[in-house]
Amino acid sequence: MIVLYVILAILIFGVLIAVHELGHFTAAKLCGVRVEEYAIGMGPALWKRKKGETLYSLRAIPIGGYCAMTGEDGESDDPRAFSNQKLWKKLIILAAGSFNNFLLGFLIVLILQFATGTVPNTRELPVIGEFMAGCPYESAEGLQVGDCILAINGQEIETYPEARELLGEEGSYDFVLERDGRRVELHDFVMERRMYEGYDTPLFGFKFAGYVEGNFGENLAEAWDTTKYYTGLVWESLGMLVHGEAGVNDLAGPVQIVDIMAEESAKQTTTAGGLAMIFNFGAFIAVNLAVMNMLPIPALDGGRIFLLLVRTAIEAVTRRKLNPRIEIYIHGAGLVLLLALMAYVMFHDIFTLVTR
Repeated sequence: MIVLYVILAILIFGVLIAVHELGHFTAAKLCGVRVEEYAIGMGPALWKRKKGETLYSLRAIPIGGYCAMTGEDGESDDPRAFSNQKLWKKLIILAAGSFNNFLLGFLIVLILQFATGTVPNTRELPVIGEFMAGCPYESAEGLQVGDCILAINGQEIETYPEARELLGEEGSYDFVLERDGRRVELHDFVMERRMYEGYDTPLFGFKFAGYVEGNFGENLAEAWDTTKYYTGLVWESLGMLVHGEAGVNDLAGPVQIVDIMAEESAKQTTTAGGLAMIFNFGAFIAVNLAVMNMLPIPALDGGRIFLLLVRTAIEAVTRRKLNPRIEIYIHGAGLVLLLALMAYVMFHDIFTLVTR
């Protein structure tokens, strides 16, 4: 079964890149920009066909893809070239890839949410409704049914989504609870996930009260909250890198991500649970790609937008047109560094897999 999950994980990567480039392609076409090629995959072409002015191709390596536009990396005499478009059109085209990834992540979460059908009553404070059989955290000194969580690790709680976000990882927690009208504090309360009968994923072992069958609007809101939660996780990870809490060796490339997706999905007790797990991973990676691509780093879409705005501002102030090659050189240097980082991460992933 794990082979199937590996194949699905690789295909999901390919779909995410194809959808990203489709965003650039669609926006470019709508803005009247000439698109020379839209490719799914990288490397040698397995299939290609030209329709109108655009060459469509399917390439051998399923991770990657591109949308090649006339004048994308330099000046052109073609009035339909990317370089000759108005600023607002350029911004839309550059941002469309990340928009598509974020939208895809949200749609995957929405479909999984409708498959589940239940939503938390977010208008109420999170109250523990029941414990699963064998849960070790139910005791007089621990958690009890009816406990209302007021704060976790010093942060006050008002709704269930806030509690879910703060209880995302295994570890030691400080709880402030309301129990039978009195305030109860638990310090250094260690919580670990484990498998429980009838469930497909490792859980802490208790449920919050207030789950109801969701209507369309409630399911939509819950999917949106989950997508925002994924976005917050990406920003939290970036913050850890910036503050030195994580290093380059903690980064995971496609090789390690595919391995994690396959292994975690294979741990589920049912095929449906495994598929749900792998598509949840896909949704998170889609949101991750959307956020990462909009960072103001040369060679990324966000970097191109940033330098485009800087160049436009300088030209507006000085009334002099800057040499476009400067921007090309900056993106070229950024691309070299980015490829070097990707190569290091990939070889580190392979080394980790081989030596573990």
